[in-house]
Amino acid sequence: MEMKNKKGFITRFLNWVERTGNKMPAPLIIFIILTGLILLASWLFSAIGTQVVSPATNEIIRVENLLTPTNLVRILEGTISNFTSFPALGLVLVVMLGIGVAEQSGYFEVLLTSVIKKAPINLVLWIIIFVGILGNIAGDAAPIVMPPLAALIFIKMGYHPIAGAIVGYVAPMGGFAANMIPGMSDALVYAFTQPAAQLIDPTISVNVLMNYYFIFLSTPILAMVIFWILKKYTLPHLGTYTSEIGSNITADQDEISEEKRVALKWANWGFFAFILVMLALTVPSNGLLRNAETGSIVNDSPLMNGVGVLITLMFFVPGIIYSLKAGEIKNSHDFSNMLSKSMSGMGNFIVIVFFAAQMMAYFSWSNLGTVIAVKGAELLQNTNGIVLILGFIALTGFVNLFIGSASSKWALLAPIFVPMFMLLDYHPALTQMAYRIGDSITNPLSPMMPYFPILLATIQKYDKKAGIGTMMANALPYSVAIGIIWPILLIIWYTFGLPLGPNSPIFLN
Repeated sequence: MEMKNKKGFITRFLNWVERTGNKMPAPLIIFIILTGLILLASWLFSAIGTQVVSPATNEIIRVENLLTPTNLVRILEGTISNFTSFPALGLVLVVMLGIGVAEQSGYFEVLLTSVIKKAPINLVLWIIIFVGILGNIAGDAAPIVMPPLAALIFIKMGYHPIAGAIVGYVAPMGGFAANMIPGMSDALVYAFTQPAAQLIDPTISVNVLMNYYFIFLSTPILAMVIFWILKKYTLPHLGTYTSEIGSNITADQDEISEEKRVALKWANWGFFAFILVMLALTVPSNGLLRNAETGSIVNDSPLMNGVGVLITLMFFVPGIIYSLKAGEIKNSHDFSNMLSKSMSGMGNFIVIVFFAAQMMAYFSWSNLGTVIAVKGAELLQNTNGIVLILGFIALTGFVNLFIGSASSKWALLAPIFVPMFMLLDYHPALTQMAYRIGDSITNPLSPMMPYFPILLATIQKYDKKAGIGTMMANALPYSVAIGIIWPILLIIWYTFGLPLGPNSPIFLN
């Protein structure tokens, strides 16, 4: 009875979050309001002389008043560049061309019907979650590709597509620091941890795999957490999807015609041929897609720099082959219309991005994010042990709501906390891992993420009345669960003194 009441309270609370959030103005209006508040806050805190000392350079950083004539001109001149340089904007539009062709051609329809008839549903759910988490190795690609793709798969399985979009977003974002394969995020944080550690000990040397043991084990644990929340809360909460949608994917599973079966076979062969070509260009030590100077696959390589185009081609190739073999494309006009349709649903995303880009730019120009981070760090200076670790995780999660970029936050926080932890005999690997956990926990909730509009646009494709409240109410249980389980895992690691990675103990001595 007590468990039922507890469950009822949680459901009522999340329903309240959804109702309240959806009563708010349209997302673009919210971004306009937040932009206005940032402008006013920059004026207010500048007027009262708010400032901090940069831990990296020892320079004084003041809140910049964006309402001065000089900055108003900067706003005027920077509006278009803020929009066009928005992180992931170009990548999203390019990738959606490939996904759109695969969807509009009917390739996804037939492929998913074939797979779902043969594979257990729970296995499909596990694959989506694991691919989402492991997809972090491709940088921006996973949170861009997974929400719309998972939504399509969920419809085909008879589930609510918004549940698919949410889990497709939460897996790569909430599990951002977890992976079984060393990737781009490991290299990014390492680049700031090493110089921060040398502020205390110029001779210390840390390695890019300093968190590898921990993040490897974290991957299946987080996958289990996400799977459990999906089955116990998200799917029952959203229920059955009945609305008409503008997608070729339907929930029925009719028999596949022989013509479509043959087209699917050819398309899949095309997909595997593309993968083999990519491997041939990547695996050899002198592969074309490796960094020409270092041979790295991850760091500044054509593979990572061109991942958006490669993912587009990965969907584009089988989509085109299927269209030709199934007779979906009969002439150049059919092909052109298919590409146009794949872009037609991106209007809402583009509008939201325009206003979100201005908000993020103004917040960066004002230095408000830097001030919040440094002031928060000052609160933790007199703590130690488990309290310090948990406090740092909480602080990072809070700052993440205002500064989306993981590397920007760590560039700011590493010179403060890496030396602080080292003076308390903690290895930089522990500090870095605590940061990465805190950064991941609130990723699904942070409006400062460049992928936030992508999830919103995907959800509104299937429910025009859905808004930020729908997103928050369905993503919140995942953030809470990850925010409980992951820090506990780190505390267990800390308690037993287990190494976080190669040559990366918990304690320095």
